[in-house]
Amino acid sequence: MAILRYNPWAEMTTLQRQIDRVFDDLQVQTFKTPAAELTETEDALHLKLELPGVSAQDVDIEVTESAVKVIAERKLEHKEGTRSEFYYGKFQRVIPFKAKIQNTNVTADYKDGILNLTLPKSEQEKNKVVKVNLEIPTA
Repeated sequence: MAILRYNPWAEMTTLQRQIDRVFDDLQVQTFKTPAAELTETEDALHLKLELPGVSAQDVDIEVTESAVKVIAERKLEHKEGTRSEFYYGKFQRVIPFKAKIQNTNVTADYKDGILNLTLPKSEQEKNKVVKVNLEIPTA
């Protein structure tokens, strides 16, 4: 008969793996936010949002003068015997703006999971000019 050395850490590792498997099965969906890209030009703000796997009918866009709110939902496509790491459920993102926009003239385009919003600036923002006086110090 061989003498085996007792290793208490081996039992702890086994227990940790079992606990991890339990929590993997009970994983709660967390709130996700889509990635965004904002570009500012002289006349407008251009916003791109990634919404992969979301159909256009499942996207809701609300625009105010100072922010945009996008809510979308990816529908669950559960198949028997499939383990998925995809996120299903609601996505939400609120993006505030520094410049005021004309929320009545916003245009949207949705193609290949990318939402493109063109947000024209208000006339006040386009014509905003600030005069700076340069004072020369006397010696």
